Amino acid sequence: MDGIRIVEDEVRELIRRRGLDPAQQAAEVRRLVDAAVNDYDERTLLGTLPPLGQLDYARKYVFDAVAGFGPLQPLLDDPIIEEIWINSPSEVYVARGGESELTSVTLTQQQVRDLVERMLKSSGRRLDLSSPFVDAALPDGSRLHVVIPDITRKHWAVNIRKFIARASRLEHLVELGSLSPEAARFLAAAVASGLNILVSGATQAGKTTMLNCLAASIGSRERVVTVEEIFELQLPLRDVVGLQCRQPNLEGGGEIPLRRLVKEALRMRPDRLIVGEVREAESLDMLIALNSGLPGMCTVHANSAHEAARCKRRVRYCGGYTCSNLHPHLEGSGSRGAWGRKAAGRLSCLRSSSRLRCRDGARRQRHLCFGS
Repeated sequence: MDGIRIVEDEVRELIRRRGLDPAQQAAEVRRLVDAAVNDYDERTLLGTLPPLGQLDYARKYVFDAVAGFGPLQPLLDDPIIEEIWINSPSEVYVARGGESELTSVTLTQQQVRDLVERMLKSSGRRLDLSSPFVDAALPDGSRLHVVIPDITRKHWAVNIRKFIARASRLEHLVELGSLSPEAARFLAAAVASGLNILVSGATQAGKTTMLNCLAASIGSRERVVTVEEIFELQLPLRDVVGLQCRQPNLEGGGEIPLRRLVKEALRMRPDRLIVGEVREAESLDMLIALNSGLPGMCTVHANSAHEAARCKRRVRYCGGYTCSNLHPHLEGSGSRGAWGRKAAGRLSCLRSSSRLRCRDGARRQRHLCFGS
């Protein structure tokens, strides 16, 4: 065993004896690490222990191992890296500037499991054979997604999408070249006017960033309620409440889906409702809220504003078709698709496609549509 591993084991034992929580008491753990490294370095002078090498490297390695996410911590700390994913313990990839590359990081199966368990600890979410998928947010806002065998062929598949706040206002998007000044002014006016906004785009196109920037234009006196599968939005607002979905427990009960949260949000006196992503049955509840006159924003997966419009039309008929099942009190309220079409009409007061990734790695606004 090399010197760094010996120090790591000693620090872990000290943490256990003192009952410290590395996630909550990082400063105290760092002092323990510094003291343990210095003490070990002095003991190596006797010639009976393997040397540590560079002391600064040893301190960082041990601290990352006991209080961070081990070999992945340098990747998480790198501000250029956008996403990290693990296909197998020997295949750890990252994305920089929109380009993927294989790293030199090599893990063991047990390390991957231990890292995932540590990441899930603060989220309260679980991962097992009965629930082989999990989505969770890391303390820094990064989004974690894990899938385990037998859904995957052999290895645990791990994705960590980092939250890199390069822009928090529409003006920042203009400075980055992602949005024209005219489009930024138009969007700010649309938000101030209480228009309903749909942000569309493919995966990693920047929908959440755009939603954050749009929300920054909301008036300071407005009360905002956000609904998400996992917390990702970071709104610079005074009066805001965030709601997050909950997984079922081991007995299969206790699940809180997005659709339930949309309904609960309407009871919280919101001046504006923001849904992180609309995909399934919650679409109808969102449309009901918008049709009642409550301004809202949401995102949807689509590659262009025109595709988002087609998606919206599908929601119209889907909403109308399932009204009797999803909302029994709406049964008999006209033709089967009429009510859904009426509700969906409120959604497209303004449609904004998300910024799509370009060849240079940047993301830019492609389409901006206004209409019903």
